[in-house]
Amino acid sequence: MSETERSQLASSIAQQFERQIASGTRFKFGANWARFLESLTPGQIETARDSLVRMLGVPSLEGKTFLDIGSGSGLFSLAARQLGAEVHSFDYDPQSVACTTELRSRYFAADRLWKIERGSVLDEGYVSGLGRFDVVYSWGVLHHTGNMWKALANVAPLVKEGGRLYIAIYNDQGRTSRLWTKIKQLYNKAPRILKPLIAGACAIRLLGPTVVRNILALRPLRSWFGDTERGMRVWTDIVDWVGGYPFEVAKPEEIFTFFRDRGFELTELKTCAGGRGCCEYVFRRR
Repeated sequence: MSETERSQLASSIAQQFERQIASGTRFKFGANWARFLESLTPGQIETARDSLVRMLGVPSLEGKTFLDIGSGSGLFSLAARQLGAEVHSFDYDPQSVACTTELRSRYFAADRLWKIERGSVLDEGYVSGLGRFDVVYSWGVLHHTGNMWKALANVAPLVKEGGRLYIAIYNDQGRTSRLWTKIKQLYNKAPRILKPLIAGACAIRLLGPTVVRNILALRPLRSWFGDTERGMRVWTDIVDWVGGYPFEVAKPEEIFTFFRDRGFELTELKTCAGGRGCCEYVFRRR
């Protein structure tokens, strides 16, 4: 893709993104990640690295290429780079691109082995020019594109033969998922002043039992400000969940069949036991 074509693509993406934000049909993921980076700790980075090592089943990514689709905060691009991978990160949201760039500046300034740009996984022209990678990673992203199955189809050819695809997709809870879709639509169309109230009400519903357990354990603030097993902040994840729109879901068997039919075999699976949240999949391309 020429520089002129890249410039035209970037302009088109920017216009589309702004229209979606203005119409209340897209959540500002990047703004949420920017707040998250303000308090990022070494421990969270280590946790992110450990989660990659655990799910991919490798101690290192030295000599590997790593594509981060929807890099968000940039935390997992950073983790992959620290594990030795050559990293290519892209995101649709301009603030997410800025967040990833900020992390590169903090930890790998002027690094030629970490490329960051703005792009859309739904743009076949852009995606087809990316090449192939040893690891393609997209955690909790493709169900927010507005066309999840097209995004999944566009991702498959990016994995090298023998390479790994690590994705996380929201679990289909049927009626409950449809209810959350309504809540997310309400949140994104609500006036700015009401958004924290909606998120707070949802947080009480989502964290109720956990809050009670932590109060009894004399750790009342852990429910709201602790870290998740992937190194994320609980409150950041809550806002991401409540606001995260567009929003699509899939049953684990649907994802398995989709990639099996495209020449992939499942090597690792972590479900949310039928509940709310993402099921994680690692596939190997045969």
